[in-house]
Amino acid sequence: MAVIAVPWDDKQTGAVHRICTATGLRVDLAAQRLIIANAVAAVVFLAIGGLFALLIALTRWQTIHLLPAIWFYRSITAHGFDMLVAWIVFFEVAGLYFGSTVLLNARLVKPRLGWIAFALMLLGALMVNGIVLAGKADVMFTAYVPLKAHPLFYLGLVLFAVGALIAVGLFFATIVIAKVERRYQGSLPLVVYGLVTAGVLATYTLISGALTFVPALFWSLGWQASFDPGYYRNLFWSFGHPAQQVNLAAMVAIWYSLAAITTGASPLNEKFSRLAFILYLLFINLGSVHHLLVDPGLSFTYKALNTSYAMYLAVLGSLMHAFSIPAAIEVSLRRRGYTQGLLGWLRKAPWREPGFSALVISMFLFGWMGGVTGVTIGTEQLNMAIHNTLRVPGHFHATVVSGTTLAFMGMTYYLIPLIFRRELRLKRLASWQPYVFGAGMSLVTIGMIASGIQGVSRRHWDITFTQAVFPASIPGTVQLTLAIFAIGALIAIAGGMMYIAVVLSSILSRRVHEPKAATLVIGPVDMTPHEHDEEDKRLQPKGTFVLVLAFLLFFATYYFANWWLLGNQSWIVR
Repeated sequence: MAVIAVPWDDKQTGAVHRICTATGLRVDLAAQRLIIANAVAAVVFLAIGGLFALLIALTRWQTIHLLPAIWFYRSITAHGFDMLVAWIVFFEVAGLYFGSTVLLNARLVKPRLGWIAFALMLLGALMVNGIVLAGKADVMFTAYVPLKAHPLFYLGLVLFAVGALIAVGLFFATIVIAKVERRYQGSLPLVVYGLVTAGVLATYTLISGALTFVPALFWSLGWQASFDPGYYRNLFWSFGHPAQQVNLAAMVAIWYSLAAITTGASPLNEKFSRLAFILYLLFINLGSVHHLLVDPGLSFTYKALNTSYAMYLAVLGSLMHAFSIPAAIEVSLRRRGYTQGLLGWLRKAPWREPGFSALVISMFLFGWMGGVTGVTIGTEQLNMAIHNTLRVPGHFHATVVSGTTLAFMGMTYYLIPLIFRRELRLKRLASWQPYVFGAGMSLVTIGMIASGIQGVSRRHWDITFTQAVFPASIPGTVQLTLAIFAIGALIAIAGGMMYIAVVLSSILSRRVHEPKAATLVIGPVDMTPHEHDEEDKRLQPKGTFVLVLAFLLFFATYYFANWWLLGNQSWIVR
């Protein structure tokens, strides 16, 4: 669906805008400044979280075992917040402003609210990091009661959540005003539709976060005598896991963007893709119960309904996107003449384009490693055996750290010329960056999962007790898998440093650079499905169909292999 360009009346609205020379899109300067501020903050906290990741990896690598126990837990706490919350949410807020203004040729309705939201988020993030480094909040990311942190830790989380909630509200208000001012016709463009899905999920998530951390703040201050641990855990995971579903919806929206930017792909059936987003809205948050399957306070019916039914309907949504996006890319490349064989189009794809490689690697790691392992650990019997091992962090390092982060990194390379108006520098480094980061995160995921199978705890500083719990595990093998994890982390951190180097060298340039249409095609790309493609046999997505079948075969094999291992645990536990 093409967005119509309606002339602005700057005197009436008070908005000031510029026209992008590459796309013809109107960019509200107030929105531009907020996008830049949030994006820069995101990259800063990515760098801080990456530093803690380095310390954690060198500690988990038993040969080095760098940090003492107290600093390990301190680093885990800061790393979890900076990577899972600060980096991702700041970037998502920038994406929400971008989607509601630039992609709709609209203005940001209340820029001052945006700056208030940014100030609250930044203050909250700094408070959390400061109080953790001061040694007053060694409670890890989950901060499970009865572990108690300093009141400023909870206050920082609340301030951050309130700021993010204001930003999401501003996003929705901007879309409503854009509709009133007739900035677009009909339904929202698919990418913005995906961002709206993320916004709805974020509203639920952030309100849940307030309900979690406000009582925890009162408890920490002594205003509340006690806080039931089971109640806290249930509240926390209505925030902790849904926060990652916000990332999922935003990530998928960016996948569609990157497919359009790098290959000119348009969805084959937009209603199909929109239905997948609706499945996220209805069912994705219920999957968070898989974090509570080990809790005795919840009924079997409640657990089974959420993780054995609702979660699978959410997975169906991801499978729909997993077919829709590659199929759109295949048809687009076949339309350009790459019709040789099943996978000739894939060989001719723009692999040197960082946005395309980031898209493909993000989808691969999220689906083949993160999605499959996530469904598996959502089964109660399997969950009981592995929930407190490194298999669980292995899963979400494939989804959030690999899938979401890579997608955000890939999108950054096109936001720099469009929003920052700077030329992308170190292009060769940028073209290699997704491969380096993706390779490192693959090893991280494999090393974590393999270590978890052998009983390595997800939260313990050491592994000296592993032999007592899993007596059949081979000590040398445990050391090897942890070394694979740590080496992968070092490679991924190198990839992260490459990303930061490209970003900083580009945005710190003083020269304003207007992008060219040849290098930034998000505006002119027609996102309307091409009906005639269905009748042209040369343009049928046959290669995608084969890839999807291969994925489903791997999915089934891995799933039933886990059941076989569960039924034959004598080889692990005596």
